[in-house]
Amino acid sequence: MVYPIDASLGSYDTNSGLSGTYIPEIWSGKLIEKFYMATVFAAISNTDYEGEITAYGDKVIIRTVPDITIRDYEIGQSLKYEKPRSDNVELLIDQGKYYGVAINSVEKKQADIDYVSKWAEDASEQMKIEIDGDILSDVPSDASAYNVGATAGKISANIDLGAANTDGSDAEPLSKTTIVDKMVACGQVLTEQNVPQTNRWFVIPAWASTRIKTSELSEASYSGDGVSMKRNGRIGVIDTFEIFVSNNVLSTLEGSVTCYSSIFGHKSALTFASQLTENELIDNPDDFGKLMRGLQVYGYKVIKPESMGHLYCKPA
Repeated sequence: MVYPIDASLGSYDTNSGLSGTYIPEIWSGKLIEKFYMATVFAAISNTDYEGEITAYGDKVIIRTVPDITIRDYEIGQSLKYEKPRSDNVELLIDQGKYYGVAINSVEKKQADIDYVSKWAEDASEQMKIEIDGDILSDVPSDASAYNVGATAGKISANIDLGAANTDGSDAEPLSKTTIVDKMVACGQVLTEQNVPQTNRWFVIPAWASTRIKTSELSEASYSGDGVSMKRNGRIGVIDTFEIFVSNNVLSTLEGSVTCYSSIFGHKSALTFASQLTENELIDNPDDFGKLMRGLQVYGYKVIKPESMGHLYCKPA
């Protein structure tokens, strides 16, 4: 168990402690590696624009790809040319999380276990929970208007993905007999937006995972992966979607009904950038030993709304 210290580093719990060998560079590498392996958002977003982040408040400039006009051709005609314009999008690194632990000198001398890996695993898991929650509760509203609501589908406009109201009656009910069909329909929503078939993902709450696993259709469309499940919640593939389970899917209580904002999309939709910018060991002013602390800064943004959809659902 990691014992938190306050922001001023003025106090910590001395009833128990952690021991082991600490080398800042190794710790940084372990934390970042395990952090990305454990996260849902790292699996559903791209980090193409991470660049060099040096501090909280930095920004990453994203160069977007313009749409090129395709024209009909006739023999002998004069060809038309355009000068594509690429608008830049700014990804602001405006959020941060930190950890802090106390290392007692006596316990460090007596330790017979290397705790660095255990610290890295726990810190990355706690970071995952916090940052996953921030992202999954914030981005559903950024999906394209064609990919949400009772008339989703840019071409068909007849796919019901649910909607919010006061009593939950408009949320899409999902049972073990309907959930796979509904997820395949979500794939159609993306296809009508010309979203690539590869690198698609779907994030669902735990109850929806149970319905998939007990569905009669699951054997034909679903394949599991027990190894990756331990890393980031990936439970398998349905249609063109990699399925991820998260307890951080945004939930809303409408009357007596709990509704969930499950998101789906393509990795081009969401960009994420993060870096462990501070990682240091300082003397403990109140005891024999050291204080270890680190700061992870990050930012995220939906840069292609047409590549993300929002299924507003409830258990049937």
